[in-house]
Amino acid sequence: MVDRNAYLTEMDVVCWRSRGSSVAAERAAGNAVGISPNQAGTAAGVSWEKLQREVASCTRCALHDSRRNTVFGSGSTDADWFFVGEAPGREEDRQGIPFVGRAGQLLSAMLFSLGLSHEEVYIANVLKCRPPDNRDPQGVEVNNCESFLHQQVAHIGPRIIVALGRFAAQALLQQDAAISQLRGKVHQYNIGQLPLVVTYHPAYLLRSPTAKAKSWQDLMLARSAIE
Repeated sequence: MVDRNAYLTEMDVVCWRSRGSSVAAERAAGNAVGISPNQAGTAAGVSWEKLQREVASCTRCALHDSRRNTVFGSGSTDADWFFVGEAPGREEDRQGIPFVGRAGQLLSAMLFSLGLSHEEVYIANVLKCRPPDNRDPQGVEVNNCESFLHQQVAHIGPRIIVALGRFAAQALLQQDAAISQLRGKVHQYNIGQLPLVVTYHPAYLLRSPTAKAKSWQDLMLARSAIE
C-alpha cells in the first residue's frame, strides 16, 4: 500500500488541513482575474486523432528539425484537472511523453498529495517539441504552438487548469508578469471560462525545495476553486 503521508512529506506538507481549503476559497473569491487569449484555437470540426496527427507532422517552426518525437500529452481525455508545463526535455523528446525523470516524479507526488493519479488528469506542454539544449521557449515558438494547447483544452473540457511555471502561465494568460505576481490567485481562462491557477514548475521545486510549501498552497487554491 502506498503511503500518502510520504508524498505529503515530499511536498513539505505535515498533514492535510481542511481549513486551508477555506482560506484558499476566500482568496479565490476575492482575486478572480479575467484574461483574453489572442490565439483562441478551436476544437470545432477537428477530432482528437486529427489534432494528434497535426502535432506529429507540424513544421511551423524550426524546432521540428531537431526533435526526435513530438510530445502531445498524456492522461485522461475526460480529466477534471489539466496541468500545463513549458516544453519537453531530453528524456521527454526521446520517449514522446511529458514529465518523465525527476521532475515527473515530483509531479506524481504533487498529484498523489491531491488524491489524483496520472490516469485521472491530463498533462501537456505549451511547446510540443524540445528546444535545443533545453533552452527557454522563444516567442515565435509559443505563438506557433499554443493553438494546439488551446484545442486540447477545448476538447477535454477540464474543470481547472494548473499552469506549471512562468512560460506556461504567460502563454495561457497572455501576459508577461513574473510568476510571483501570478500565483496565489484564481485567474479566468476565457476559452471555456475555466479557473486557472499558477504554481511553480516541478523542475524549479527540485532546485528550490523551500518553494514546495507555496506550491502546496497553490494546489489547495486550485482544489478549492472547483469544490
